[in-house]
Amino acid sequence: MSRYFIEVSYRGTRYSGFQVQENAPTIQLEIEKAFATLHRQSAALTGSSRTDAGVHALQNYFHFDFEGEIHSQFVYKMNAILPDDIVVKNIFRMPAEAHSRFDAVSRRYSYRVHRFKNPFIGRTSLYYPYQLDIQMMQEAAAVVKGQRNFYSFAKTNSQVKTFECTVFTSEWTFEGSTLKYTIEANRFLRGMVRLLTASLLKVGRGKLSVETFEQLFRGNIKCGFSVPAHGLFLECVNFAENYFPSPGVDLKGF
Repeated sequence: MSRYFIEVSYRGTRYSGFQVQENAPTIQLEIEKAFATLHRQSAALTGSSRTDAGVHALQNYFHFDFEGEIHSQFVYKMNAILPDDIVVKNIFRMPAEAHSRFDAVSRRYSYRVHRFKNPFIGRTSLYYPYQLDIQMMQEAAAVVKGQRNFYSFAKTNSQVKTFECTVFTSEWTFEGSTLKYTIEANRFLRGMVRLLTASLLKVGRGKLSVETFEQLFRGNIKCGFSVPAHGLFLECVNFAENYFPSPGVDLKGF
């Protein structure tokens, strides 16, 4: 029995999230179906980072155990079977104890906003046609980096032992005419990025001061506002240096 990691990318628009759910289309379900089609055997996938319905990923990982022989053109064949909005980017043979979720040291998310109507990015960016004070938003984003308690920015039904997170990056940048909020942390709570983004946009509109925003990290009151899922991207999942085999087994196909 060998353990494998697969690196994937997807547009989450028409999926009910990352993890398999009953009677709902998900990223995991589509990849498991494609694997069974290619190998005539099933493999149970374990995901690195769960993404909610409508959320996209530039990079995410699954791991699975498999006794059979992986197809030599695995990446090419899988992508021929998978729908156009899901891509397998790589496969790695890993040590038996490797775990795509627990071994990750950080994850980076971004949320994208466009302020001028654009028919080509409406599924992957929030149309937000308001005047924004970018400097104030940067100040508020810098506040996030120094916080530990993210209770106010977790969904009310979050079942976790702690609301503590360590944030490494929190900033706003421009990509052309698109405004992007980027946050990297050791862990994330359910809804955390969308709740933070909504709060930062309120700061930008002058509806929430930086001081009031900072106070949200000191209490036990939920912030109460979020942004839609379609502007959110999981940009990358980071592991320790030299975590993946190098050069490793070549299973990439074409």
